[in-house]
Amino acid sequence: MGFDYYNVLKLNQNATEEDMKRAYKRLAMKWHPDKNPVDKKEAEAKFKLISEAYDVLSDPIKRQIYDLYGEEGLKSFDQAPPPNTNAGASFKFNPRDADDIFSEFFGSGGSAGVGKGHFRNNNHNIYGAEVNRKAAPVESKLLCTLEELYKGTRRKMRISRSVPDDFGEPKTVEEILKIDIKPGWKKGTKITFPEKGNQEPGTIPADLIFVVDEKPHPVFKRDGNDLVINQKMSLLEALTGKTIELTALDGRYLTLPVTDIIKPGHEVLISDEGMPVSKEPNKRGNLIIKFDITFPSRLTAEQRSDLRKTLGASDN
Repeated sequence: MGFDYYNVLKLNQNATEEDMKRAYKRLAMKWHPDKNPVDKKEAEAKFKLISEAYDVLSDPIKRQIYDLYGEEGLKSFDQAPPPNTNAGASFKFNPRDADDIFSEFFGSGGSAGVGKGHFRNNNHNIYGAEVNRKAAPVESKLLCTLEELYKGTRRKMRISRSVPDDFGEPKTVEEILKIDIKPGWKKGTKITFPEKGNQEPGTIPADLIFVVDEKPHPVFKRDGNDLVINQKMSLLEALTGKTIELTALDGRYLTLPVTDIIKPGHEVLISDEGMPVSKEPNKRGNLIIKFDITFPSRLTAEQRSDLRKTLGASDN
């Protein structure tokens, strides 16, 4: 009894040309001998049968004869072909080479250097010369708060990427990646996940690269490893002193007394209260306080007089 070519390709007798192409792609990729080195003989036999089934069912004349007489009848056919075909006065079944059919779908690299009826037995991928081509890296911003970059944290990132399915058609897959953000990382730091980007048929998947970016902070501004704050201060406070109260990026409550007379442009530097230095875990930058002195927009005559007396007396 002959082979049921429809069953070989997992199709019914109403299958269209596109149905056959999809079925062939899926099964040829699954059973190509290069992808089955352990059971190579079995794979070769199935690969040839899949190719033969596609060769017959994708050809209108062969398919019509097969539907009438089956596989055995097709191969031993010595009559005139069925009416309403373009086979001419006679027909003889000549199966196409499996490698040739495969090459039509996946390029000549799929069977380069292989003789008729033989399959490669080496470490090359069935995609042939294309295998060394890698898609361009895919970059994505990783927005981080200053608190995250100060203390370090772990992020879970859900990604979607395009990869080929069993038919070579693009499909979207989702995955969750874990990113360990290290204390002190700066804007522009790159975290690479090899081959976690998009993929096209016959290529190596692209690398996925996350690039650290900093979210603006309402109090602190980063300058390298230093943290900077702009502190508003009235003229009276600049002259008489003020206690500045801050919540550090790690949640500590800081009390910073300022007793010196503060002049415009004056800065106060507090060591070891800046950002961690990523390559030196025990080292931190500085906290820099820049003062913005607010002068009164007007003074009464009495206030002017009092200031003259006070400041004039202090000059003597």
